[in-house]
Amino acid sequence: MTTLVRVRRMLAAILLLGMSGTLVELLLLKHDEDATQFIPLVLLGLGLLTVAWHGSSGSQASAIAVRALMLLFLAGGVAGIYYHYAANVEFQREGNPSLAGRALLLAVLEAKVPPALAPGVLVQLGLIGLAYTYRYKEN
Repeated sequence: MTTLVRVRRMLAAILLLGMSGTLVELLLLKHDEDATQFIPLVLLGLGLLTVAWHGSSGSQASAIAVRALMLLFLAGGVAGIYYHYAANVEFQREGNPSLAGRALLLAVLEAKVPPALAPGVLVQLGLIGLAYTYRYKEN
């Protein structure tokens, strides 16, 4: 077994563990109040299935599917950061309408619910998935 194959297997394990843990956490937090909150749940569920498919088949088609889905992870993560940030801005302004500038930014980033940067985990998982399939060719 080559070093590249070992690294890919480790990346796949990290990816599956990260997606599983994040999916369980979001389900426990009941992250399903509206349509936009279903986006990470769907992405993570599809991610688990797609990476499992690629792990079992090793086909070029499954590698392309993983790559495409990981690009959606990146987009979903960026969109999630925006949604969390916007919700926090609205909440902070309700509590203190005079809050603006740097003070508002810090208040938003320090807020516990929703954590403004938490969706960044999708970006991280997307990058791991892209690394996992980087220059993948069917053997």
